[in-house]
Amino acid sequence: MSRALVTGGAGFIGSHVVDALLARGIEVRILDLLTPPVHNGRVPEYVPADAEFIRADVRDPECMRRALRGVQYVFHMAAYQDYLPDFSTFFTTNAASTALLYELIVSESRNVDLVVVASSQAVYGEGRHRCAGDGDVYPGPRSEEQLTHGEWDHACPRCRRPLEVAWTDETVMNPHNPYGLSKRDQDEIAVKLGARYKIPSVAFRYSIVQGPRQSFRNAYSGALRNFTAQLGSGIQPVIYEDGNQLRDYVGIRDVVRATLLPLERAGMHGGSFNVGGDRSISVLDLAKLVGHAAGMDCEPRITGLYRVGDTRHIRSDISRLKSHGWAPAESLADVVRGYVAWATAHPEFHNAAAAAQERMRSLGVLREATTPLSSK
Repeated sequence: MSRALVTGGAGFIGSHVVDALLARGIEVRILDLLTPPVHNGRVPEYVPADAEFIRADVRDPECMRRALRGVQYVFHMAAYQDYLPDFSTFFTTNAASTALLYELIVSESRNVDLVVVASSQAVYGEGRHRCAGDGDVYPGPRSEEQLTHGEWDHACPRCRRPLEVAWTDETVMNPHNPYGLSKRDQDEIAVKLGARYKIPSVAFRYSIVQGPRQSFRNAYSGALRNFTAQLGSGIQPVIYEDGNQLRDYVGIRDVVRATLLPLERAGMHGGSFNVGGDRSISVLDLAKLVGHAAGMDCEPRITGLYRVGDTRHIRSDISRLKSHGWAPAESLADVVRGYVAWATAHPEFHNAAAAAQERMRSLGVLREATTPLSSK
């Protein structure tokens, strides 16, 4: 029987991948350190009893060596995500662990048939935009002066005309924050070392993935978690910037289908693929959609707050993955309804948004525009 190693297999995406592999009759070994803020040190109740579990660090060579024994497939889902300025942790956990994985496979002549790496939409930074005069533009991060004055949207760096957000394909990676930088490195390590040493490898650049099992403790879990927690506590959803940021959300079930596709399609090996919902929605409209799903008519509160390093607009072009027979099946409304129902019924459900905001304020990550010109 085939065996798969799933690093981060107790986490959000990883645990769903574990379930899908077991359903295919593949033995699963999980390696997870169970560290905060995602975990509380205990193995979650949803981790299957018939999966082997190793509590260990993906950066530890001896632990990784043990975890790789007898493994044909590796799904490297372990990741560090946060707003903390501990830059080295992003790179050691996300990029260096991937380099270690390939080092052990190559140096010890391990017969691994496939490595799948969880990359991220964050590798694109602001993604592709279009200027009426200058064509395609990949803008850099917005300046602190611009954000302080509440000027949220990008202008063309050449002619200063307003830019129109476009769908971003896999061509150009232009990350701006530590997480995105570390994911770009991880992505390139997997694809390039995989090709160099003939290890079939695929990197999936996930858009904003939503669904059950997202941690209530992790500030990085995203807007859907925050809005659900706030509305479930009878609090107006807090909107950063002006709420017109466009985002691309995809459901966890669609993500798992994409993640396991390389088991059947060798033509994908050696590639990086966007995994998105093939749609975009503003953050403000997402908050209203959550309110509808929660049965609460509560108008979102636009505050002028912004997070340093946030992307203004991003949406992924999934044409390349579609060419391999995959397409998202879940509507965003279904994803939201499913998450709200799961979260509000969970015994650990609580509103951690206020505490997360205070933490980000104290670190200088969350700031307030002094003259929000775009809301006049």
